[in-house]
Amino acid sequence: MHASELRRLADFGIVPQPYAEMLPEGWRENPSMAMDELRATLPSFVFDAAPSMVSAQNVGIPAYLANLLDPQMVRVLVTPMKAAQIYGEVKKGDWTTITAQFPMVESLGEVAPYGDYSNAGSVGSNYNWVPRQSYHVQTVTQYGDRETEMFGLAQINYVSDLNYSSALVLNKFQNKSYFYGIAGLQNYGGLNDSSLSSPISPSTKLATGVLWSSAQAFEIFNDILLLYQQLQKQLYGYELDRDTPMTLALSPIMEPNLGKVTEYTLASVRVAIKENWPNLKIITAPEYTTAAGELMQLIVDEIDGVKSVYSAFTEKLRSGRIIPDLSSYRQKKIGGTWGTVIRRPLAVASMLGIG
Repeated sequence: MHASELRRLADFGIVPQPYAEMLPEGWRENPSMAMDELRATLPSFVFDAAPSMVSAQNVGIPAYLANLLDPQMVRVLVTPMKAAQIYGEVKKGDWTTITAQFPMVESLGEVAPYGDYSNAGSVGSNYNWVPRQSYHVQTVTQYGDRETEMFGLAQINYVSDLNYSSALVLNKFQNKSYFYGIAGLQNYGGLNDSSLSSPISPSTKLATGVLWSSAQAFEIFNDILLLYQQLQKQLYGYELDRDTPMTLALSPIMEPNLGKVTEYTLASVRVAIKENWPNLKIITAPEYTTAAGELMQLIVDEIDGVKSVYSAFTEKLRSGRIIPDLSSYRQKKIGGTWGTVIRRPLAVASMLGIG
């Protein structure tokens, strides 16, 4: 653009892009002359070398350059592990402990009529030892130098995730053993110990049947009351009243039914439970959904200063040494369980068939 034209545009506040047109003024009117002038100043191979495009058509940038890696890792959900919350959990021995003996003592005695010279009457103690066998499992974490660095390109701490997985699988095993024990060993669970009383059946509901899904709020409460009465029968009322700390365990599928309200007061089953048993806690676990139906347990936490039930382990997570190989590493993780030790079977009452 000629300098005079630029000045005229500038007077109107218009400023074109600098150097938008590079041809001399005379060439704009006769392009062929402009090419002749240009051809005369450049070697001929410049015009002959690129008669048409020889490279691939422009496809932009590599797609991965426009890709986002979210830094927050989302872990796949696993079923919750609640056995330790329901039964409690303690450590007994270590990985060298193969068997355990849990002592039980019973007081004995008799009285006789009093006499100044009589030695009649006696007392004694009877001891029993309840055996249990431990069971140990292992898992191994392995990772290579190259794969670790390749995961690092995606900002993934691969070794840390493997350690998390090893702790998770051992904890899942512990939780399962607390509920079901180990088949073939003197190692039992809180749901299948043969010393437990047989489950009772729920009451028949107004809408027919026994299921909580069609029951009214007061009928669900009456089932829990029925379970409490069963505990009273089993313990003959020994240190059991409305203020006794207890645990009500049921499945997460059944627990929402405790939110049902009565027709008139709008008080829920949960509210009624807290009013009648203020020290009762409610815990859910998926394992209470069984093949035979929905199960519910009411457990007296402690009697005479002794825990009624507890889950036990030898090792929660024992890590072996890290073994280096040519370009990789290995490490063993160990866990051990006694299952669930039910010290007072009469302190556990069960109801089967609520769902």
